[in-house]
Order: sequence, then structure tokens, then C-alpha cells
Amino acid sequence: MNNAYNKQYPVVRVEKENIEYAKILSLDYAGDISEDSAIHLYTYQALILEKTHPEISKTLKHIAITEMKHLELLGKAIHLLGLPPKYVSYTSDNIKRYWTSSFVNYTTSLKNMLKQDIKSESMAIENYRKHRETINDAYIKQLLTRIIEDEQVHLSIFQRLLDQQKN
Repeated sequence: MNNAYNKQYPVVRVEKENIEYAKILSLDYAGDISEDSAIHLYTYQALILEKTHPEISKTLKHIAITEMKHLELLGKAIHLLGLPPKYVSYTSDNIKRYWTSSFVNYTTSLKNMLKQDIKSESMAIENYRKHRETINDAYIKQLLTRIIEDEQVHLSIFQRLLDQQKN
């Protein structure tokens, strides 16, 4: 099963340093709905489901690896924009929030996991689209567009898996 859109990622670059853009991307990097949160969520779920649902566990592991690639790309962009790629996000009033494991939903019910995954992916796509509109840097827009393509694949995988559980 392919867990990512079948297209190369763009080379990470920026038009110029911009701390405000870096702070916006920090939400996608290490906010409550972020690549860092997704990695931890899907890894947790894969471990919980390893014995009872090995194929779903394997799918979650592969999706987590794709999210790791997104984390790497965003970290590079944040760094090029002028901030160190720390696991922090900045609120709209410029308050720094460190990533915490409390961002992970620790349910053990498969259906609830998949519902959470659908919700998280949907919110991530919405955030990426909003950030793509806010950031006026062609290279960052290109990167966010490419990441959205993967997230849409993840969303469809989780929806299909949830639909299979109803049968």
C-alpha cells in the first residue's frame, strides 16, 4: 500500500529569511496538530495494534515514516527562514510552546484511533492550506502543496480503514 503521493519532494529553499514565516511553520512542525505529533501518534498506535491488527500496524508505521520526512523538510525550511528547528510552536500572540506528549491521543480502541487519525489529518490539511495562503514565499508554498498531497493520501487510507471496520 502506498502511503504517500507518488511525486518527489521539492528542494527546500526560501526566497529570504523571515522569522514570522518560520513561526507559522512551527505550528506544522511541533504544534498540537503537527508532524511531530503525528509521528508520535502513529507510532503509539502501531505498537498498540501490532498483535491484534498487524497490517494496520504496518500501515501506521509507514505513514509515520512519511511524517518524519515532512518533519525533516519543515525543520530545514524553518532553519532557512531564520529560526533553529526546535520542537516548539508559536501562538498568534508570540508565546513559545514546547511540544509535549500530551498532544497524543492515547486511546486503545481501533475505531477511535482511526477517527482521531481522520480528524488529525483533516485539521493538518486545513492548517497547511491556511499557512500556504498566509505565507508569501513561492518555495514554501510549493513545499506545503507537496506535503498536503501526502496528507490527503493518509486521510483516504484512514477513511478506508475505518469503513472496513464497520463491516
